[in-house]
Amino acid sequence: MLFIDPFGMQLTWKTVEAVGRTKAIDTWILFPVSAVNRLLKKDGNIPAGWRKRLDTMFGEPDWFDVFFPKRPVGLFDTDPDGREKAADMKVIGKYFNQRLASAFAGVAPNPYTLRNSRGAPLFLLCFAAANPQAAPTAIKIAQDILRRDPA
Repeated sequence: MLFIDPFGMQLTWKTVEAVGRTKAIDTWILFPVSAVNRLLKKDGNIPAGWRKRLDTMFGEPDWFDVFFPKRPVGLFDTDPDGREKAADMKVIGKYFNQRLASAFAGVAPNPYTLRNSRGAPLFLLCFAAANPQAAPTAIKIAQDILRRDPA
């Protein structure tokens, strides 16, 4: 069992893939969904350094098209390449879980949302199972844990 609690957004996709390739280590990941959301500017103009950090964390640049889909171009559109943010915390979490599924044998579909005192999401507690034979059982157990109310 491995627990990954990255400092800020210092998680690299290469690390996630390496753990998944072991086919032996079930992993809990504390994913910083709030930090990712803060980097996603509404107009899609994200500084190169931020994009690189997000590319490294997600392991690919495809997140941009998911979080900032191309919008239909109108007849009088002055900015045909303009994009607007379509991602919220749920979309970001779903995307990260889909990425996890590409590296692990199984992923719990219901990450637990950790919130601040005002109820704003800060982190997602995600579970991924590396062993293909044990994944269904591990996912079942993890889903039960993730459904519990911590209070």
